[in-house]
Amino acid sequence: MKKVYLVIAVIALFVGVFSCNKKDTASNTDTILTGKVTILVDETILPVIEDQVMVFESQYNAKIKLVGKSETEIVKLLSEGKNDLAILTRELTKGEGYFFVKKKINPKVTTFATDGIAFISSKSDADIKIDLKDVVAFMKGESNKFSGLVFDNGNSSTVKYFKDLAKVDKLPTKNIYSFNTNNEVIKFVADNPGTIGVVGVNWLTQPMPDFEETVDRVSVLDVKANNGTFAKPTQDLIASGIYPATREIKMLNYQGYSGLGMGFASFVAGEIGQRIILKSGLVPVRMPGRNIIIRKEIEKKNK
Repeated sequence: MKKVYLVIAVIALFVGVFSCNKKDTASNTDTILTGKVTILVDETILPVIEDQVMVFESQYNAKIKLVGKSETEIVKLLSEGKNDLAILTRELTKGEGYFFVKKKINPKVTTFATDGIAFISSKSDADIKIDLKDVVAFMKGESNKFSGLVFDNGNSSTVKYFKDLAKVDKLPTKNIYSFNTNNEVIKFVADNPGTIGVVGVNWLTQPMPDFEETVDRVSVLDVKANNGTFAKPTQDLIASGIYPATREIKMLNYQGYSGLGMGFASFVAGEIGQRIILKSGLVPVRMPGRNIIIRKEIEKKNK
């Protein structure tokens, strides 16, 4: 009789587990190459991700909604479990990812590019060269070398990068400016000689067609490199480690199942995705061929 009860208990347990798994699977409307998902994207690297999505959607029956936000906003949304896919320039800390730890979801992290942080000035300014030591001193409030340092957003990854570099928790209130987007920074610097802007390289190498004229009115500045010379954030100098202000771009996948996040991560790290990275002016994790049609070429063809 005990054996009968044991068999019934095992069957009940199996049915319960199967039902739960079936329910979980049914609740996931996306697969690796189909369905719809939302991906949060660090605003400083948004243009190249838009290009990735445009090509990905042209090849697969999938719809990816990109939501550009500051790094601080994205980390908050992830830590609260309100989103499970994001593209950032860093991984979450243990504390930030605790929501998913409780759910026993291990993140799948895909590093697919290296980005450079560029310094820009108005083309009407004389030649300016940047030493990161001066930037650190300025952010500590110990220098007035610059008439103004302009960031995209007080909560952005570029601000965090230099706050970490300067080891400060708060920015000085004097001569530090912030806007909402990289394009606003570029326009402000173009219109205000003497100010120095800090933007992601991709916003300069691949501007939208209606913004190209504004980008042409700024100069990318030389920065004191790791070998003691001065260098611009070109692909070869970023890849070689000579240009000093760089960060890796990572896709963080907390879906916990084989969904569209996994498919898109494989795409951006694959041959076509790496070609798009190369053409964008950033540095791919592996060197692909160069033949790929990207956003501006597609738009011109469709006109």
